[in-house]
Amino acid sequence: MSDKSENAAENLVNNIIETVSDAVSKQKTVRFNTGEESLSGQVNKLLGRQKSVHHVLGGGKSADVLLWRNKKISSSVLGAATALWVVFEWLDYHFLTLVAFVLVLGMVVQFLWSNASGLLSSSREVPKVKLPEDLFVNIGVAVGGQVNKFLDLIQEISCGGNLKQFLIVVLSLWAAAVIGSWCNFLTVIYIGFVCAHTLPVLYEKYQDQVDDFLVGVLGLLRSQYEKLDQSVLSKIPKGNLKSKKAD
Repeated sequence: MSDKSENAAENLVNNIIETVSDAVSKQKTVRFNTGEESLSGQVNKLLGRQKSVHHVLGGGKSADVLLWRNKKISSSVLGAATALWVVFEWLDYHFLTLVAFVLVLGMVVQFLWSNASGLLSSSREVPKVKLPEDLFVNIGVAVGGQVNKFLDLIQEISCGGNLKQFLIVVLSLWAAAVIGSWCNFLTVIYIGFVCAHTLPVLYEKYQDQVDDFLVGVLGLLRSQYEKLDQSVLSKIPKGNLKSKKAD
């Protein structure tokens, strides 16, 4: 029995590899009918093709930045994030060290400004640097709201009884844990930041190609699952729960 299961598993792996290689070499658009809704429709629904990518990202200025509507702003944001990552990761600076250097530089500039204005008999005052209090309140409210939404989603999936969603989230968290063991938290945030500024705009530009590829992948996974179900899962004996309860 074990030999048969091992041979079936090997055959499935070989079939997957051969099918993927054929699909990549041919690069054809594949369409599969799955009852009332085709796989292409599922992909369009998954990626929100009924709406624009800009609308899916929430619209507004944040979506404009992610989709490079204004290249100067988007490049500046991505460049600033890259500079911070280089300072902390490559140059091995610490946050406290950087803050101290910035404060020292600000104090030196204000000192020179105030003394130079006194020597030159200029009445121009040194500008005061003051952050608005609402800024910190809004940041705290925004971060707290997103954290609470994430916790609500986790709890809903955990208690919802949907095994498929539960396994997907567990595997995603496990993958995040594995990635976190490869690099530190700052690098993970930077990779996510770069992906957020590159993947949406690339998908918006190559929507049809991405959808066709995902349709082929979903069709491949569905066909392989059907083979697995016919060769292995359908042959697993199932107990009669009703008869056991009656006994």
